[in-house]
Amino acid sequence: MSEFGLSDTMEDLVAELSRNVDRARNGFKYFIGAEKIEVGITPKEAVWSYDKVQLFRYQNQKVLYSTPILLVMSLISRSYVLDLRPNKSLVEYLTKRGFDVFLVDWGVPDGFEADNSLETYTHEYLTLAVENVIRISGAESVTLYGYCLGGDLALLYAASHPEAPIRNLVTMATPVNFSGMGPAMELLKDDKFDLQKLLGWDGNVPAVDIANSFKLLKPTGDMISRANLIENLWDDEFMDGYLAMSRWTGEHIPFPGRAFLQIVDLLIRKNCLAVGKCELGGEVVSLSSIKCSLLNVIAEKDHIVPIECASPVTTLVGSQDAAELRLPAGHAGLIVGRQATSVTMPKIADWIGARSVLLGEDIVSRDGRTDERTELV
Repeated sequence: MSEFGLSDTMEDLVAELSRNVDRARNGFKYFIGAEKIEVGITPKEAVWSYDKVQLFRYQNQKVLYSTPILLVMSLISRSYVLDLRPNKSLVEYLTKRGFDVFLVDWGVPDGFEADNSLETYTHEYLTLAVENVIRISGAESVTLYGYCLGGDLALLYAASHPEAPIRNLVTMATPVNFSGMGPAMELLKDDKFDLQKLLGWDGNVPAVDIANSFKLLKPTGDMISRANLIENLWDDEFMDGYLAMSRWTGEHIPFPGRAFLQIVDLLIRKNCLAVGKCELGGEVVSLSSIKCSLLNVIAEKDHIVPIECASPVTTLVGSQDAAELRLPAGHAGLIVGRQATSVTMPKIADWIGARSVLLGEDIVSRDGRTDERTELV
Protein backbone atom coordinates (compact mmCIF):
# COMPACT_ATOMS: atom_id res chain seq x y z
CA MET A 1 0.00 0.00 0.00
CA SER A 2 1.19 3.54 -0.71
CA GLU A 3 1.17 6.36 1.81
CA PHE A 4 -2.14 7.52 0.28
CA GLY A 5 -3.84 4.17 0.92
CA LEU A 6 -3.71 3.07 -2.75
CA SER A 7 -2.51 -0.35 -3.80
CA ASP A 8 0.73 -0.43 -5.76
CA THR A 9 -1.20 -1.46 -8.86
CA MET A 10 -3.61 1.45 -8.51
CA GLU A 11 -0.76 3.88 -7.89
CA ASP A 12 1.00 2.67 -11.02
CA LEU A 13 -2.23 3.15 -12.97
CA VAL A 14 -2.63 6.72 -11.71
CA ALA A 15 0.99 7.47 -12.59
CA GLU A 16 0.54 6.07 -16.09
CA LEU A 17 -2.64 8.09 -16.62
CA SER A 18 -0.74 11.21 -15.60
CA ARG A 19 2.01 10.33 -18.06
CA ASN A 20 -0.56 9.87 -20.81
CA VAL A 21 -1.86 13.38 -20.17
CA ASP A 22 1.72 14.68 -20.48
CA ARG A 23 2.26 12.57 -23.62
CA ALA A 24 -0.83 14.10 -25.21
CA ARG A 25 0.24 17.62 -24.28
CA ASN A 26 3.84 17.28 -25.48
CA GLY A 27 2.85 15.24 -28.52
CA PHE A 28 0.35 17.85 -29.68
CA LYS A 29 2.89 20.66 -29.34
CA TYR A 30 5.58 18.62 -31.10
CA PHE A 31 3.56 17.44 -34.07
CA ILE A 32 2.08 20.88 -34.83
CA GLY A 33 5.57 22.38 -34.61
CA ALA A 34 4.77 24.71 -31.72
CA GLU A 35 7.66 23.54 -29.59
CA LYS A 36 10.76 24.95 -31.30
CA ILE A 37 13.29 25.01 -28.53
CA GLU A 38 15.73 27.86 -28.03
CA VAL A 39 19.40 27.02 -28.47
CA GLY A 40 22.68 28.91 -28.18
CA ILE A 41 21.55 31.00 -25.23
CA THR A 42 24.84 31.69 -23.43
CA PRO A 43 25.22 35.51 -23.64
CA LYS A 44 27.70 36.55 -26.30
CA GLU A 45 28.83 39.51 -28.35
CA ALA A 46 29.97 39.69 -31.96
CA VAL A 47 33.41 41.31 -31.68
CA TRP A 48 34.64 40.99 -35.27
CA SER A 49 33.32 40.02 -38.68
CA TYR A 50 34.67 39.54 -42.17
CA ASP A 51 32.63 38.40 -45.16
CA LYS A 52 30.07 36.10 -43.47
CA VAL A 53 32.46 35.03 -40.74
CA GLN A 54 31.72 36.26 -37.23
CA LEU A 55 33.84 36.06 -34.10
CA PHE A 56 31.82 35.79 -30.90
CA ARG A 57 33.06 36.38 -27.38
CA TYR A 58 31.01 34.86 -24.56
CA GLN A 59 30.29 37.03 -21.55
CA ASN A 60 32.19 36.04 -18.44
CA GLN A 61 32.69 38.21 -15.38
CA LYS A 62 34.86 35.61 -13.66
CA VAL A 63 37.71 34.91 -16.06
CA LEU A 64 40.55 33.10 -14.31
CA TYR A 65 42.89 32.38 -17.22
CA SER A 66 44.59 34.85 -19.51
CA THR A 67 44.93 32.30 -22.33
CA PRO A 68 41.66 32.50 -24.30
CA ILE A 69 39.98 29.56 -26.02
CA LEU A 70 38.95 29.86 -29.67
CA LEU A 71 36.32 27.28 -30.67
CA VAL A 72 36.42 26.21 -34.32
CA MET A 73 33.28 24.69 -35.82
CA SER A 74 32.79 22.37 -38.75
CA LEU A 75 31.82 23.91 -42.08
CA ILE A 76 28.50 22.04 -42.20
CA SER A 77 27.09 22.62 -38.70
CA ARG A 78 25.64 25.65 -37.01
CA SER A 79 27.78 27.02 -34.21
CA TYR A 80 25.07 26.67 -31.57
CA VAL A 81 25.81 22.93 -31.33
CA LEU A 82 28.60 23.84 -28.90
CA ASP A 83 26.08 25.82 -26.84
CA LEU A 84 23.02 23.65 -27.27
CA ARG A 85 21.11 23.96 -24.00
CA PRO A 86 21.77 24.92 -20.36
CA ASN A 87 23.77 22.13 -18.72
CA LYS A 88 24.36 20.64 -22.17
CA SER A 89 26.77 23.27 -23.41
CA LEU A 90 30.52 23.16 -23.89
CA VAL A 91 30.57 26.94 -24.06
CA GLU A 92 28.66 27.31 -20.80
CA TYR A 93 30.90 24.84 -19.01
CA LEU A 94 34.16 26.43 -20.15
CA THR A 95 33.01 29.92 -19.15
CA LYS A 96 31.99 28.65 -15.71
CA ARG A 97 35.47 27.16 -15.35
CA GLY A 98 36.97 30.61 -15.82
CA PHE A 99 38.02 30.60 -19.47
CA ASP A 100 37.68 33.52 -21.86
CA VAL A 101 35.80 31.77 -24.67
CA PHE A 102 35.60 32.88 -28.30
CA LEU A 103 33.92 31.08 -31.22
CA VAL A 104 34.36 31.52 -34.95
CA ASP A 105 31.07 31.15 -36.85
CA TRP A 106 31.51 30.58 -40.59
CA GLY A 107 27.99 31.72 -41.46
CA VAL A 108 25.61 30.05 -43.92
CA PRO A 109 27.23 29.87 -47.36
CA ASP A 110 25.50 30.75 -50.60
CA GLY A 111 26.76 31.22 -54.14
CA PHE A 112 29.27 33.85 -53.03
CA GLU A 113 31.02 31.31 -50.77
CA ALA A 114 30.99 28.45 -53.29
CA ASP A 115 34.52 29.34 -54.36
CA ASN A 116 35.86 29.39 -50.79
CA SER A 117 38.80 27.01 -50.63
CA LEU A 118 40.39 25.26 -47.67
CA GLU A 119 42.98 28.02 -47.78
CA THR A 120 40.19 30.58 -47.43
CA TYR A 121 39.38 29.09 -44.04
CA THR A 122 42.84 28.09 -42.81
CA HIS A 123 45.04 30.82 -44.25
CA GLU A 124 42.61 33.73 -44.26
CA TYR A 125 39.64 33.41 -41.90
CA LEU A 126 41.32 31.47 -39.09
CA THR A 127 44.43 33.62 -39.29
CA LEU A 128 42.32 36.75 -38.91
CA ALA A 129 40.21 35.19 -36.16
CA VAL A 130 43.27 34.27 -34.10
CA GLU A 131 44.76 37.74 -34.62
CA ASN A 132 41.56 39.35 -33.39
CA VAL A 133 41.27 37.07 -30.37
CA ILE A 134 44.80 38.12 -29.43
CA ARG A 135 44.00 41.78 -30.03
CA ILE A 136 40.74 41.78 -28.09
CA SER A 137 41.84 39.62 -25.17
CA GLY A 138 45.30 41.11 -24.79
CA ALA A 139 46.76 37.61 -24.55
CA GLU A 140 49.94 36.42 -26.21
CA SER A 141 48.62 33.05 -27.36
CA VAL A 142 45.41 31.03 -27.63
CA THR A 143 44.03 27.57 -27.09
CA LEU A 144 42.60 26.41 -30.41
CA TYR A 145 39.71 23.96 -29.96
CA GLY A 146 38.25 22.24 -33.03
CA TYR A 147 35.18 20.00 -33.18
CA CYS A 148 34.79 17.37 -35.93
CA LEU A 149 35.80 18.93 -39.27
CA GLY A 150 36.61 22.09 -37.32
CA GLY A 151 39.43 20.06 -35.78
CA ASP A 152 40.81 19.37 -39.26
CA LEU A 153 40.73 23.09 -40.03
CA ALA A 154 42.53 23.79 -36.76
CA LEU A 155 45.15 21.12 -37.52
CA LEU A 156 45.76 22.42 -41.04
CA TYR A 157 45.98 26.00 -39.78
CA ALA A 158 48.44 25.08 -37.03
CA ALA A 159 50.55 22.92 -39.36
CA SER A 160 50.74 25.57 -42.07
CA HIS A 161 51.40 28.39 -39.57
CA PRO A 162 54.03 27.04 -37.15
CA GLU A 163 54.72 30.60 -36.02
CA ALA A 164 51.08 31.20 -35.03
CA PRO A 165 50.46 32.09 -31.37
CA ILE A 166 48.88 28.75 -30.46
CA ARG A 167 49.55 27.63 -26.89
CA ASN A 168 47.36 24.53 -26.92
CA LEU A 169 45.38 22.61 -29.50
CA VAL A 170 42.34 20.44 -28.73
CA THR A 171 40.77 18.21 -31.38
CA MET A 172 37.43 16.56 -30.60
CA ALA A 173 35.85 13.81 -32.75
CA THR A 174 38.20 14.84 -35.54
CA PRO A 175 38.92 12.53 -38.51
CA VAL A 176 42.52 12.27 -39.71
CA ASN A 177 42.87 8.76 -41.14
CA PHE A 178 40.07 8.73 -43.68
CA SER A 179 40.79 5.15 -44.69
CA GLY A 180 39.11 4.24 -41.40
CA MET A 181 35.85 6.06 -42.14
CA GLY A 182 34.13 2.88 -43.29
CA PRO A 183 31.97 1.97 -46.33
CA ALA A 184 30.07 5.27 -46.32
CA MET A 185 33.14 6.94 -47.84
CA GLU A 186 33.64 4.41 -50.66
CA LEU A 187 31.69 6.43 -53.21
CA LEU A 188 33.75 9.56 -52.55
CA LYS A 189 36.97 7.54 -52.70
CA ASP A 190 36.19 6.40 -56.24
CA ASP A 191 38.24 8.58 -58.61
CA LYS A 192 35.78 7.83 -61.40
CA PHE A 193 32.85 9.34 -59.53
CA ASP A 194 32.00 12.84 -60.76
CA LEU A 195 31.91 15.00 -57.64
CA GLN A 196 30.32 17.85 -59.59
CA LYS A 197 27.07 15.87 -59.47
CA LEU A 198 26.91 16.54 -55.74
CA LEU A 199 26.98 20.32 -56.14
CA GLY A 200 23.75 22.29 -56.23
CA TRP A 201 22.77 25.17 -58.49
CA ASP A 202 24.74 27.61 -56.32
CA GLY A 203 27.95 25.57 -56.44
CA ASN A 204 27.63 24.18 -52.90
CA VAL A 205 26.64 20.76 -51.58
CA PRO A 206 23.00 21.28 -50.48
CA ALA A 207 22.23 21.08 -46.78
CA VAL A 208 19.59 18.39 -47.35
CA ASP A 209 22.21 16.15 -48.95
CA ILE A 210 24.51 16.69 -45.98
CA ALA A 211 21.72 15.60 -43.64
CA ASN A 212 20.91 12.55 -45.76
CA SER A 213 24.55 11.48 -45.85
CA PHE A 214 24.62 11.34 -42.05
CA LYS A 215 21.44 9.26 -42.06
CA LEU A 216 23.17 6.73 -44.32
CA LEU A 217 25.81 6.22 -41.63
CA LYS A 218 23.10 4.94 -39.28
CA PRO A 219 20.04 3.95 -41.35
CA THR A 220 17.97 2.88 -38.33
CA GLY A 221 18.71 6.11 -36.46
CA ASP A 222 15.44 7.87 -37.32
CA MET A 223 13.35 4.84 -36.42
CA ILE A 224 15.06 4.40 -33.05
CA SER A 225 14.81 8.13 -32.37
CA ARG A 226 11.05 8.19 -33.06
CA ALA A 227 10.51 5.12 -30.89
CA ASN A 228 12.32 6.83 -28.02
CA LEU A 229 10.24 9.95 -28.60
CA ILE A 230 6.94 8.09 -28.34
CA GLU A 231 8.10 6.23 -25.25
CA ASN A 232 9.25 9.40 -23.48
CA LEU A 233 6.73 12.01 -24.64
CA TRP A 234 5.61 12.41 -21.03
CA ASP A 235 9.10 13.44 -19.86
CA ASP A 236 9.63 17.21 -20.17
CA GLU A 237 13.38 16.92 -19.61
CA PHE A 238 13.66 14.27 -22.33
CA MET A 239 11.62 16.43 -24.69
CA ASP A 240 13.91 19.38 -24.02
CA GLY A 241 16.94 17.36 -25.08
CA TYR A 242 15.17 15.67 -27.98
CA LEU A 243 13.98 18.93 -29.49
CA ALA A 244 17.43 20.47 -29.14
CA MET A 245 19.06 17.49 -30.85
CA SER A 246 16.40 17.60 -33.57
CA ARG A 247 17.42 21.17 -34.35
CA TRP A 248 21.08 20.13 -34.45
CA THR A 249 20.52 17.23 -36.84
CA GLY A 250 17.90 19.04 -38.90
CA GLU A 251 19.64 22.36 -39.46
CA HIS A 252 22.79 21.54 -41.38
CA ILE A 253 24.17 24.18 -43.70
CA PRO A 254 25.49 23.86 -47.28
CA PHE A 255 29.07 22.72 -47.78
CA PRO A 256 31.11 25.33 -49.72
CA GLY A 257 31.72 23.65 -53.07
CA ARG A 258 35.40 24.29 -53.67
CA ALA A 259 36.35 23.40 -50.09
CA PHE A 260 34.30 20.20 -50.39
CA LEU A 261 36.12 19.18 -53.57
CA GLN A 262 39.49 19.84 -51.91
CA ILE A 263 38.58 17.85 -48.82
CA VAL A 264 37.53 14.87 -50.94
CA ASP A 265 40.71 15.06 -53.01
CA LEU A 266 43.22 15.75 -50.22
CA LEU A 267 41.78 14.30 -47.03
CA ILE A 268 39.65 11.43 -48.33
CA ARG A 269 41.23 10.19 -51.57
CA LYS A 270 44.86 11.03 -50.84
CA ASN A 271 44.45 10.65 -47.05
CA CYS A 272 47.03 13.41 -46.78
CA LEU A 273 46.74 14.05 -43.04
CA ALA A 274 47.57 10.43 -42.22
CA VAL A 275 50.21 10.16 -44.93
CA GLY A 276 51.83 13.32 -43.61
CA LYS A 277 51.87 15.54 -46.68
CA CYS A 278 49.07 17.92 -47.65
CA GLU A 279 49.45 20.42 -50.48
CA LEU A 280 47.89 23.60 -49.17
CA GLY A 281 48.45 27.15 -50.30
CA GLY A 282 51.22 26.11 -52.67
CA GLU A 283 53.18 24.40 -49.90
CA VAL A 284 53.48 20.88 -48.54
CA VAL A 285 52.04 20.84 -45.03
CA SER A 286 52.69 18.16 -42.42
CA LEU A 287 51.13 17.71 -38.99
CA SER A 288 54.65 17.09 -37.70
CA SER A 289 55.08 20.89 -37.80
CA ILE A 290 52.68 21.20 -34.86
CA LYS A 291 54.75 21.63 -31.69
CA CYS A 292 52.20 23.01 -29.22
CA SER A 293 50.54 20.90 -26.54
CA LEU A 294 47.76 18.80 -28.04
CA LEU A 295 44.79 16.88 -26.65
CA ASN A 296 42.87 14.54 -28.96
CA VAL A 297 39.40 13.69 -27.62
CA ILE A 298 37.84 10.52 -29.04
CA ALA A 299 34.32 9.15 -28.67
CA GLU A 300 34.53 5.37 -28.42
CA LYS A 301 30.97 4.92 -29.75
CA ASP A 302 31.28 7.43 -32.58
CA HIS A 303 29.57 6.09 -35.73
CA ILE A 304 30.63 9.15 -37.75
CA VAL A 305 34.32 9.34 -36.82
CA PRO A 306 35.37 5.86 -35.64
CA ILE A 307 38.28 5.37 -33.25
CA GLU A 308 40.66 4.17 -35.97
CA CYS A 309 39.94 7.35 -37.92
CA ALA A 310 40.51 9.77 -35.03
CA SER A 311 43.26 8.10 -33.00
CA PRO A 312 46.40 8.74 -35.14
CA VAL A 313 46.54 12.47 -34.32
CA THR A 314 48.91 12.17 -31.36
CA THR A 315 51.43 10.12 -33.38
CA LEU A 316 51.35 12.48 -36.36
CA VAL A 317 52.04 15.80 -34.64
CA GLY A 318 55.50 16.93 -33.59
CA SER A 319 54.48 17.92 -30.08
CA GLN A 320 56.28 16.47 -27.07
CA ASP A 321 53.07 16.92 -25.09
CA ALA A 322 50.40 15.09 -27.06
CA ALA A 323 47.69 13.26 -25.14
CA GLU A 324 44.65 11.19 -26.06
CA LEU A 325 41.39 11.10 -24.12
CA ARG A 326 38.94 8.31 -24.96
CA LEU A 327 35.44 8.49 -23.59
CA PRO A 328 32.47 6.07 -23.77
CA ALA A 329 30.26 8.38 -25.81
CA GLY A 330 28.96 8.95 -29.31
CA HIS A 331 29.78 11.78 -31.71
CA ALA A 332 27.25 14.17 -30.19
CA GLY A 333 27.40 12.55 -26.76
CA LEU A 334 30.77 14.17 -26.13
CA ILE A 335 28.90 17.46 -25.88
CA VAL A 336 25.35 16.60 -24.83
CA GLY A 337 25.56 13.09 -23.40
CA ARG A 338 24.73 12.15 -19.82
CA GLN A 339 28.39 12.27 -18.77
CA ALA A 340 29.32 15.32 -20.85
CA THR A 341 29.33 17.84 -17.99
CA SER A 342 30.32 15.37 -15.27
CA VAL A 343 33.18 13.53 -16.99
CA THR A 344 34.05 14.74 -20.51
CA MET A 345 34.16 18.49 -20.05
CA PRO A 346 35.87 18.45 -16.63
CA LYS A 347 38.73 16.33 -18.00
CA ILE A 348 39.16 18.60 -21.01
CA ALA A 349 38.98 21.77 -18.90
CA ASP A 350 41.51 20.34 -16.44
CA TRP A 351 43.92 19.61 -19.28
CA ILE A 352 43.55 23.08 -20.78
CA GLY A 353 43.76 24.78 -17.39
CA ALA A 354 47.01 23.02 -16.54
CA ARG A 355 48.52 24.43 -19.73
CA SER A 356 47.08 27.92 -19.46
CA VAL A 357 48.09 30.82 -17.27
CA LEU A 358 46.18 32.31 -14.39
CA LEU A 359 45.52 36.02 -14.75
CA GLY A 360 48.41 38.09 -13.53
CA GLU A 361 50.85 35.20 -13.67
CA ASP A 362 54.05 35.55 -15.72
CA ILE A 363 56.77 32.96 -16.18
CA VAL A 364 59.84 32.63 -18.36
CA SER A 365 59.41 31.01 -21.73
CA ARG A 366 61.79 28.57 -23.41
CA ASP A 367 63.70 31.36 -25.14
CA GLY A 368 64.14 33.33 -21.93
CA ARG A 369 61.42 35.89 -22.48
CA THR A 370 58.61 36.45 -20.03
CA ASP A 371 55.33 35.06 -21.29
CA GLU A 372 52.27 33.19 -20.09
CA ARG A 373 53.27 29.51 -20.46
CA THR A 374 52.80 27.24 -17.51
CA GLU A 375 54.80 24.10 -16.97
CA LEU A 376 53.23 21.14 -18.73
CA VAL A 377 51.73 18.52 -16.45
